[in-house]
Amino acid sequence: MDVGVLLQVVLAGLSTGAVLGLVGLGFSLVAGTSRVLPLAHGDVVVAAVFTGVLVVLGRTPVAQDLGALDSAGFVVVVLLAGAVLSGLIALVVVRPYRDQPLGWVAGAVAAGLLLRAVLGLLLPGQGYAVPDPLHLDALATDGLLHLPGGTTLPVRTLGVLVLGLGVGIAAERLLVRGRFGRSLRAVADDPDAAALCGVDPARVLLLAFVAAGVLAGLAGLLDAPGHAVSVDDGVVLGLEGIAAAVLGGLGSLRGALLGGLALGVAQQAAVHAGGAALQDVVPLAVLVGLLALRPQGVRR
Repeated sequence: MDVGVLLQVVLAGLSTGAVLGLVGLGFSLVAGTSRVLPLAHGDVVVAAVFTGVLVVLGRTPVAQDLGALDSAGFVVVVLLAGAVLSGLIALVVVRPYRDQPLGWVAGAVAAGLLLRAVLGLLLPGQGYAVPDPLHLDALATDGLLHLPGGTTLPVRTLGVLVLGLGVGIAAERLLVRGRFGRSLRAVADDPDAAALCGVDPARVLLLAFVAAGVLAGLAGLLDAPGHAVSVDDGVVLGLEGIAAAVLGGLGSLRGALLGGLALGVAQQAAVHAGGAALQDVVPLAVLVGLLALRPQGVRR
């Protein structure tokens, strides 16, 4: 493999991994705080993106260039939709059954199915070309990143990598070092003791879901414009995010980011070696292997 192809695989993998890391970060944030697994998290990513499509563009057409106002509106709607949908899941599904694992597991699965069913009614097509409100293709005049050896890569790949990593690192620092992060750790360590110290565990749980929803919306904004998106894509995306979170050690936000990057590179290497059919096989195989052999993750 020459240098250009190697760079192509690594950069594409890191870009994919940055998105998976954001999904995994949201998953790990909720799971590490509340010991609740947000099983509908991948569906929230897709639902947030399609909410932006429906609000800003309507049901048709989907693929079109967005002006500055529509782009800003699209971004705001998607981030807000992610926060609201995730928060509603916390309020309706998780909070009433927090101490009953069977209840919140069944509720989370049902919430994901409901989101897919509603989107399927509104958007019955097999796939949709979602516009890019961030206009990452404009980073280069021809939309391409030229690599050694004559190889090229869509320039939005580099934009996704930089934005995904930047937001992920900033969110991890904020959630670890900030006041909210201290509340999260207090509730994760001992909810009863946190309550005695004036921290409301129910409020912290809700805010954790809302923050995870914002990260889900951002992951959708970065990922969706790069390919045709189906209303069912949230299932696999959610599982890949779980794989990133488990690989980095469930509950570790930094680990989720690193796990996503590692998965993305492995995924793209497999695609280069064996074809696009292996794209979803690698992260799912990693998830199954980790759950069977090392559920605490490789970093622990």
